[in-house]
Amino acid sequence: MHILVTGGTGFIGGALLPELLSRGYRMTVLTRGSYSDSAAVRYVNALDAVEGKVDAVINLAGAGLAARRWSKSYKREIVDSRVGLTQHLVAWLERQQSSPQLLISGSAVGFYGQSLTDVFTEESGPGEGFSAELCRQWEAAALTAESFIPQVALLRLGVVLDHGGGALQEMLKSFQLGIGSWLGSGNQWLSWIHRRDVVNAICFLLDNPGIQGPLNLTAPGPVTHGELCSVAKEFKWTFFSTGVPSPVMRLLVGEMADELLLNGQRVEPQRLQQLGFVFEYPQLRDAFENILGR
Repeated sequence: MHILVTGGTGFIGGALLPELLSRGYRMTVLTRGSYSDSAAVRYVNALDAVEGKVDAVINLAGAGLAARRWSKSYKREIVDSRVGLTQHLVAWLERQQSSPQLLISGSAVGFYGQSLTDVFTEESGPGEGFSAELCRQWEAAALTAESFIPQVALLRLGVVLDHGGGALQEMLKSFQLGIGSWLGSGNQWLSWIHRRDVVNAICFLLDNPGIQGPLNLTAPGPVTHGELCSVAKEFKWTFFSTGVPSPVMRLLVGEMADELLLNGQRVEPQRLQQLGFVFEYPQLRDAFENILGR
């Protein structure tokens, strides 16, 4: 199987590519960087450089939502890197003589907006705000491929946790000083997933033809930010705990604070569980035992 991967050099791609290689797949990775090819992986900077028939596409590319403050220019970059790239990708795929059988395209739980009380499943509608509109447009761009690709699946990713980078590294920075901290009230929900389970879910889709539409890639055990801090303290020594006040976060990072940090959403992986997918790390303590217990 020949798989085209966008975003293959990012945090998820760093774990996904080795797994796909171990399964004997051949890959072409679309990237802006410069990397050395191997026997089974070829890196290209443009879609027109892709060679041979593509059997499946995994579209994970996108500028980091929390990489910097949300200026107007950076918001445009975020949209272009997700919506624009996906539109370009789908248009290119449609021009090929032979279409892939599967498109797995990224999205995020930001689709649902924020709530302290609601529980969101794949049947829930879109919320409001920049993140929700971004995800709605991102998914719509991927879904235009349904006219010629039989299986289009949308990955509504939660916060992906693992060692070696990602959100957890930022979340636990204060613990390096012996301070266990949470943001704002600490009551906001965090729908998370271990990076290993993201890889497992993608492989589950590759192994089970016919699954399409939105899938919540979140662990079945969402937690509040305060609960995350409590579990982290079992693995990281602290001499006191405190919350970072909401006004301070708004001053530091602006609009992003309310959309990504001070509010959240409780998201359940309803469809994955109905389809028989088994999480390797269903609860946060299981994940932290693997990530922090090393």
